[in-house]
Formats: sequence, structure tokens, C-alpha cells
Amino acid sequence: MGSSRWGMGGTLDPLATGVLPIAVGEATKLAGRMLDSDKIYDFTVMFGVQTDTLDAEGVGIATSHVRPTLAAVEAVLAQFTGPISQVPPAYSALKVDGERAYDLARAGHEVVLASRDVTIHSLSSPVRGGGTSAAGGGGFRERSAVGESPSTPVQVDGGPPPRAGEELRDAPLPHTPLEEVTLTAHVSKGTYIRSLARDIAIALGTVGHVTMLRRTKAGPFDLTSAISLDKLDELARGNALEDVLLPLRVALDDIPALSPHPRPGRGAPTGAYLGRDRRRRWPILRRTGRCPGRAGRGRGRRRPGRSRFQSVMSRT
Repeated sequence: MGSSRWGMGGTLDPLATGVLPIAVGEATKLAGRMLDSDKIYDFTVMFGVQTDTLDAEGVGIATSHVRPTLAAVEAVLAQFTGPISQVPPAYSALKVDGERAYDLARAGHEVVLASRDVTIHSLSSPVRGGGTSAAGGGGFRERSAVGESPSTPVQVDGGPPPRAGEELRDAPLPHTPLEEVTLTAHVSKGTYIRSLARDIAIALGTVGHVTMLRRTKAGPFDLTSAISLDKLDELARGNALEDVLLPLRVALDDIPALSPHPRPGRGAPTGAYLGRDRRRRWPILRRTGRCPGRAGRGRGRRRPGRSRFQSVMSRT
């Protein structure tokens, strides 16, 4: 791609897989939209152990032999839907006095982060349709009684294999204790799924941590248009990245579009006002579908749209 600029529309936890939008060239001007966009995740909470990182890569710092039932999980999800306040993990990229929180935590310092307001648009369990994405979620693992001989396991589509003494069922019993459960969350900018999992476990009278985290959608981008990092590397080595770049308008699909008449639209590429509402900013689409600029407040010129936007799956 020569000297083109590159930018990422967000980050992923080391444990996580899924969608990570990458902007190329002038599309980097839209990377901020990706940072501000809603996300959808599938994630698995394992009950009984809380780690310092709140995921499977950390060391245990608290334990509990309490295991919630699916009915209890269902009942508590409403508490975490809508506007909520959460404390980010100590192992996060947030800065404390100019230093990354995870650097301080790894150095053995106590990290105290302020709570932040986020929005959980929806939070669903297997019964209510959670975990149905390409992550193969929607699973749960029941806890077998001590000394009980496990039956032949039934694999939930794409889910993790069962451990010894455990079994997976297609239909959970509402009052059977669970070792883990996979949920699906549609969340706003700044939401930490690891913190959400921690708080759900605490609300259930136990502790827990994330063992699987997969971002299935970031803004308008989802897994259907994603490619793997291995594929990205292969295309880069073959100078074929242009073949998988998506048009700029894909990154603007979630905002209103205005198709002006020929004469009023003549000033669109230079940032002219269209219509009477000057408080809103509109993408201007020609009949060909090309995006020459945006209309709205300000006097700056809008250069013709040569940008491209690429959605890439981080890991598979």
C-alpha cells in the first residue's frame, strides 16, 4: 500500500478473538467513529475463581464453591441491562498518572480505577438467544454430582469440549448448578466485558472470570466481512490488499444519507450546506454511490472520497 496511513478502530484483549476494523489511507479520518461505535460480544463466564486479570490468563485471587443455576443467571441479567456503572479491570490500557494501568499492575502496584458509566443495550443467555453467533456460543456446562458417572457428552455447536466429570446439554435444566455460561452482550463504547463478567458473578453470590471472549460486531462490521490475520499477511506479501478493501461508504452505513438534486448538490464536495438543519452532518452520496464529502457545519473543504475501509478478524 506504499506510504498509506493505517489505523485501527479499537483494540482487543489478548484472550479475545473477533472483529477489529482497520482503516487505510484517508479512511483513518473515520477511525474515531469505530472507537465510538457499539460492539457485540460472545463471552463465557467460568464460576468459582476470580483472577487478577479477570480472564483465564491471570492468577486466582478469590474462590467460591457457589455455583449459580441458569434460572439465577436469567434473573440477574436485567440488573446489567441499560445504563450501568462499572469499574474497569486493573489490567487495562487506561492511564493512571500518565502510565498504563496494566504496566502498574504488572509491577506490583495497587491500581484503583474510577467507575465509568456505560450502556448495555442487550444481554442474553442461551435460553434468550445468547451465543448464537459464529463464535459458537450459547453453551453452558453443568456441574455433575461428586462420584456421579458422566454420560456421553453432547457438544454445543462450536463450544469448548467438556471436562472430566462434566456434560453439555442442548437444553439446560433451570435449577442445575452451572460451572460456566456463555452470554451475548451488545454494549456501548468503553464497556469492559471482563468487568461485566466479574460483576455478574458477584451478583450471583460467587466469583468468576472470562474464559472466552469474541467480538462478533464492531459498528457496521461483522464476521461475515472479516478475514484472518494469516490471510491478511498472505495478501500483503502478494501485494493484493486492494482486492479485500471495502468501500468507504460501508463505514457510514449507520448514519443518514442525503442524495441531493444535481444543482443543489454542486457544492457538496466543498462542504456546502444542504437543507435548513445546520446542526446535523450528512454524508453526500452521488448516484454512483461514491462519497465525495460530507455536508454540515464548518467552512472546510471536503476532498473527494478516495478512502477505503477494511474489516479484519483479529484471530480465529
